Amino acid sequence: MNTIAKLLEYIDRSTSPYHTVMASADFLQRAGFKEITLGEEWNLTPGDYFVKVYDSTLVAFHIGQHMRESLHVGSAHTDFPALRIKPNPLLENKGYGRLNVESYGGLILNTWLDRPLSLAGVVVCRQDDLYEPKVHYIDVQRPLLTIPNLAIHMNRQINEGVALNKQNHMLPIFMMMGQLPDESAPLEEEWLSFLSEEVHCNPEDIISYELTVYPVEGGTTLGRNDEFISSPRLDNLTSCMACLEGIKAAKEANVDGLRMIALFDNEEVGSRTKQGGASMVLPQVLERIYMSQGYTKEHMYADMARGFMISSDVAHAYHPNYPEKNDITNFPILNKGVVLKIAASQSYAGDAKAIGVVSSICETANIPYQVYVNRSDIPGGSTVGSISSSILPIRTMDVGVPLLAMHSARETMGAFDQEALENLMREFLG
Repeated sequence: MNTIAKLLEYIDRSTSPYHTVMASADFLQRAGFKEITLGEEWNLTPGDYFVKVYDSTLVAFHIGQHMRESLHVGSAHTDFPALRIKPNPLLENKGYGRLNVESYGGLILNTWLDRPLSLAGVVVCRQDDLYEPKVHYIDVQRPLLTIPNLAIHMNRQINEGVALNKQNHMLPIFMMMGQLPDESAPLEEEWLSFLSEEVHCNPEDIISYELTVYPVEGGTTLGRNDEFISSPRLDNLTSCMACLEGIKAAKEANVDGLRMIALFDNEEVGSRTKQGGASMVLPQVLERIYMSQGYTKEHMYADMARGFMISSDVAHAYHPNYPEKNDITNFPILNKGVVLKIAASQSYAGDAKAIGVVSSICETANIPYQVYVNRSDIPGGSTVGSISSSILPIRTMDVGVPLLAMHSARETMGAFDQEALENLMREFLG
């Protein structure tokens, strides 16, 4: 239960990718890791460090006394499917004030209806230095928005399935416009006034923002024996938490070799950004670590050839109401342990040797594990593992916890699987 409580607290704090990185940084600082920045020269000694990359990606590492003994890397992603607020978002229709939004990632639209929603992210304000504007982190933390369903009386076929239009049907209600003190003021002024109250700045100083809509209702256990977890953002904060526990274990054991975790942003939209898994972030950080220890690229390339990476992201669990959607011989079950994800298409990273390595770790440490493969006629998703391992060519295996309702506003997992994943990352990194 301590593992579950810790996970749900972490998820509750991680309401945007920026807040995921802040919560992760707090975890690492409490564990004794030192923060460094990309903009400084690195003069590193054996020890424990982390670096934020554009505030929504984080890389942490442990340098052992004999750094070249082994290279182990764990990865996950900080982002999740959600709605994002567009510029100039406030709209008025018959007195209803709504916000213009766009979808981020492949969210299941109807699961966002009729829920209390809030906002989190960053608001950027002017400063004298044009290239260093002031960044305010914002988490409203209270029910603020809702996207109402259409009553069954107005659509008698609603239970036969509704095709929701993202532009027309997914705009959250924000306020009643008749409550404005000055009805003649432009709508943008009212929106900026709201933001300025939240971040305590002047409305005219606000120049931009990146705001994520998120469900206010937190996670909980459920089931006859509390054997399930229902929560937002299980994809992929379960893996971020496991990576953090793994790198913490590396520090506590003061292991030899180099241990790293990379928590990437933008996996849900393809990873091809300056801070995504398809960027040069991980190779550059690795190279700077080697340079700081007096090693060359030749040393780094040789260690990469002997190294290993575990990319952690959630997997599709067997759904008892839709058994036809699963592979006929490989179907993960909730509470049966870590999932090894396999795909001939390499949408999941891994090969026969990588499977052997991770399964051997699990068997040696008594960690339950199982295998997932897509049905041959259903393509399934992809992960950051294959993408990042093509930029950093190191043997990689994709794993994760099994999940029901992946990409829903609330997802379901087995309460015992998080401990299995964290134990795998502790064994692998620590």
